[in-house]
Amino acid sequence: MWISGYREDSMDQIFNDLIHECKYVAPGAQLTYSLRNRLEKYKKVRTEIVSRTKDGCAPLFIACKRGNVEIVDYLITVCGANVEQRGKYEVPDERSVHCVTPLWCAAVSGKLPVMKCLISHGAEINAVSDSGSTPVRSACFMTHLDIVSYLVEHGADILKANYNGGTCLINSVQSVELCTYLLQHGADVNATDIQNKTALHYAIQEHRLETTKLLLEHNANPHLKSRYNDDALQTACLKGAIHIFEYLVDTVAYSPEKLADANELMGSTFLDEHNDTHTALRYWRRAMAIRIANSVDGAPLPKRPVLPKCEAYRNAREFATLEELNAVALDLDAIRIQSLLICERVLGPHHKDTLFHLMFRGATYADALRYQNCIDLWRRALEIRVEKDSILYTDTCFAAQVLLRLMVDLNEKTLEVVDRNQDTQEPKFRDVVAIFKLLSGQLTEARELLEKRPVHKRQKDCYERILKCVTHLIYLLVETARSEDEKDLMHQLVRDLVKKNPRSVYTGDTLLHLCVSSLNTVNSNYFNPADDIHTIFPRLDVAKLLLECGAYVDAKNILRSTPLHIASRGCNFDNHLVKLLLDYGAHLDTPNRAGDTPARLLSCNPLNTVNLVSYISLQCHAAQAIYKYGIRGTDLPVTLHHFLELHKE
Repeated sequence: MWISGYREDSMDQIFNDLIHECKYVAPGAQLTYSLRNRLEKYKKVRTEIVSRTKDGCAPLFIACKRGNVEIVDYLITVCGANVEQRGKYEVPDERSVHCVTPLWCAAVSGKLPVMKCLISHGAEINAVSDSGSTPVRSACFMTHLDIVSYLVEHGADILKANYNGGTCLINSVQSVELCTYLLQHGADVNATDIQNKTALHYAIQEHRLETTKLLLEHNANPHLKSRYNDDALQTACLKGAIHIFEYLVDTVAYSPEKLADANELMGSTFLDEHNDTHTALRYWRRAMAIRIANSVDGAPLPKRPVLPKCEAYRNAREFATLEELNAVALDLDAIRIQSLLICERVLGPHHKDTLFHLMFRGATYADALRYQNCIDLWRRALEIRVEKDSILYTDTCFAAQVLLRLMVDLNEKTLEVVDRNQDTQEPKFRDVVAIFKLLSGQLTEARELLEKRPVHKRQKDCYERILKCVTHLIYLLVETARSEDEKDLMHQLVRDLVKKNPRSVYTGDTLLHLCVSSLNTVNSNYFNPADDIHTIFPRLDVAKLLLECGAYVDAKNILRSTPLHIASRGCNFDNHLVKLLLDYGAHLDTPNRAGDTPARLLSCNPLNTVNLVSYISLQCHAAQAIYKYGIRGTDLPVTLHHFLELHKE
C-alpha cells in the first residue's frame, strides 16, 4: 500500500512538471532530459499520465497551442498521447471557451509545423469544435492562408459550415487573397448561414470593397435577401458603405424605384448613425432627381408603400416633391421625422433597424429633456415589438421597462425638465391608457403559453417584468386620470383586468399582492443608476382601486400568503394600507404555509396602530376551534367550506 501511494504521488508530480514545462519551455525546445527519463520509467501508465488534464487541457493540447512541435511529436510517439483528446480553447476577444481537438487548436493558433505533425499521426482533419467549426473554417477566420492551403491539400472540406451555417468563405471576407484561394478550390459563393446571409452580405457589412468586387466577379447574387429582407444594396445603405454602394449602383441593374429607395435609406443612415445632415440631404436630393427623371403622368415616381398617418411621427407625410424636401431641410426636427418615415417605408416596421432608429431617436429626445417626443417614439417601438414578437420576448420586455421607467420618473418629478411650471401634463393619460391596453391585453395569452412545455426561464422572467409594468401602469392611471370620464375609463379597464386574474409565474401573486409589496419595481438604469431605484409600491390609492374593481382581498399565492400577509411585513408596512385591507374583509387569522398569520406579524410590529381585536369575528374563532380540536366539518353547510379553508394551516 505504501509503494502504491508513493507511485501515485510520483505520477502526480510528473504530470505537474509536464504541464509546467509545456506551458513555459522556450519555443522549439524539447522536454528536459530528467522529465523524459522519469516519464519513460512508467512504460505501462505514461499514456495515462499524459492524458490527464489541468484546467481542461492535456499536455499535448498546451504544446499544440504554443507550437512546440518537438514536444508534440514526443508525447504522441513515445507516450501514446491521443491526438483527438479535446481541450478548452479560450478566445479572449469573444469571452468564450470552445472544446476543440489539438489540430483545431494548432490551426487557429497558426502553428503550421505542429499541424503537419498531427496530420502525419492521423489526426481527423475535419473534426469539429463544440460549435461545429472545422479547423480550416476557423483558420480562415484567423486569416492563416498557409494553414488553410495545407489543410485543403490534405482533404479539408471547405464547404462544411458550422452549426450556424457559417462557411469558410464567410469567415474569409477580410482577405481578398484567401477568398480567391477558396473560390478557386470550389467554395460556394452563394452559400447562406442561418440568417440567410451570404459572404457578400458580410463583405459589405465590413466595408470590404475589394472582396465585394471579387465575389460579384465570381457570380455572387446581389439580389439574395437575408432573413431581415436585406439584399446587397440595402445592406450597403444600412452600413453606410458609400464606396460599395456606388459600385453596386454602377455594376448591377436596379430599377429606378429601387435606386431612389436606396438613396433615401442611405441618407437616413447618415443622419441617424453619423448625425450628418448635409450628406443625408444630398442623398435625398439625389433620390428625388431619380424620381423626377422617371415621372409617371407628370408626377415624380411615387413612394411605395404609402404609410398611414402616425401620431408618433406627428402625422407627418414623407416629402414627395423637391419643394417639400427643401422646406423640410430648414427644420432639423422635421428632417429626423422624415428619416424615421423613410426607414419604416423602405425597411418595413418589423425590421430590426427600424426599431433601432425609433429607440435611438427617442433616447436623443430624452437626453434633450423632450420627454413627450421620446414617449411617442418608444410607444411606437413597443407597439411594433408586441405585434411582432409578443410580450415574452426579451427586447419587448426591455422596451416596456425603459418606457415605463421614464413615465414613472417623469410623474414622480425625479427627472430634470426644462420647465417645472409648464401646464402640459406629462405623462399623458391617453398614452398610459394605450400602453395599458397593449400590455394587459397580452397577459392571458402569454400566461397560457407558459403552461406549455418546454418553458424557458427567460420567457418566465419577461412575463414577470411585464406584469410589474402593468401594475405601474395602474398607478399611472390613478395619477393621470383627471376628468370623470377618464376616471370611469380607468375603472372599466382595471375591472376588466381584475376579472382575468393575472398572476405571477414564480410566486402566484395577484395584482393586489404586487401592489402592496416594495419588491415590485421596474428596473431600467437608462435614466438612473442601477442602485438608485425609486420604489412606487406599496401604494394605498392603487390598492383601493383594485379592491373597488373586484380584486379578491383574501387571494393566496403559492406560499398561501394573502395581500395582508405581504402588507404586514416591516418593509411594506403602512397603517392606512393595513386598515384598508381589513375594511375590505381581509382575514387576520389566515395562516400561510409557514404558519404565520397577519395578526401575528402585526402584533410583532411596533409601528402598528390598527386595533386588531375589532377585525376578528366570532366566525373566525369558531373556524380556528374546528381545526384546533380536529372537529369534522363535513356536517357543516357547503357554503362554509371555503370560509373554513381560509383558516386551515
